[in-house]
Amino acid sequence: MKKFKIVLVSLVSVLGIFALAACGKGEEAKKEDKNEKLQVVATNSILADMTEQVGKDKVDIHSIVPRGTDPHEFEPLPEDIAKATDADVIFYNGLNLETGGDGWFMKLMKTSKKEENKDYFVTSKDVKPMYLTSKGQESEQDPHAWLSLENGIKYVENIKDVLVEKDEKNKDFYEKNAESYISELEKLHKDNVERYKEIPKDKNLLVTSEGAFKYFSDAYGIQAAYIWEINTESQGTPEQMSQIIDKIKKSNVSSLFVEQSVDPRSMESVSRETKLPIYDTIFTDSLAKEGEKGDTYLTMMTWNLDKIHDGLMK
Repeated sequence: MKKFKIVLVSLVSVLGIFALAACGKGEEAKKEDKNEKLQVVATNSILADMTEQVGKDKVDIHSIVPRGTDPHEFEPLPEDIAKATDADVIFYNGLNLETGGDGWFMKLMKTSKKEENKDYFVTSKDVKPMYLTSKGQESEQDPHAWLSLENGIKYVENIKDVLVEKDEKNKDFYEKNAESYISELEKLHKDNVERYKEIPKDKNLLVTSEGAFKYFSDAYGIQAAYIWEINTESQGTPEQMSQIIDKIKKSNVSSLFVEQSVDPRSMESVSRETKLPIYDTIFTDSLAKEGEKGDTYLTMMTWNLDKIHDGLMK
């Protein structure tokens, strides 16, 4: 009986060793699989989603600015610094978005010892910039180029080119995904260029809190009006409120809009003063939370195009 117990204990021990070894190999396999993927950091959720549509399971992606957070002025967390330091590729918008204000992005690149066009890349390459119009800011670029789908397509092409450069063995994979994704974006753009021609000229005024829709308005043939021009400046001052209310009263516009990443109180005041409803919330600097409508770039732009068209047709 004692001999049987000794054999049993020995057998259990051996099986335990095999189990631990298998577990260890499994963990190593997972680690190796992760290391085979490109480690990518994007400065915001929109760029992260574009990268995911092209890279799919060949990339691991970390977005620095969380969904629903304004990227104009942001303080990276220790996790962001660690991810940036370890990244194979870092994508940023440019056009004075992350590099505006206190320049958090360039500080992060310096801290993580990254080099431009070797480690970090601008996604707005080849986009024709538009500029701010506020007094003293006329030389500053407006960063919101992604709100035109034509520009969004350029972003995707730039992302695809970098992924191919960094991971040439998967070139065909990235190019096929980019081609399919761009086809969807092109269709959405072309359909809405025609649809927006239906909006009567006297209602053709998109009123938002921040002046983020210059590129959008240019792409779809409408006028843009706003309370303040960019989130880094003073917001909802008496002068700003007076100007936007006067502009609205001179038009026949029937709906106002508020962005998901701003304080709605200024637009609510405009609504009370003009007796016009806020038709809906629209997206600018961030995607919706995962699982909600607008949680990808494609669905975010679809939402904006639908809501703005329908609101202006009221």
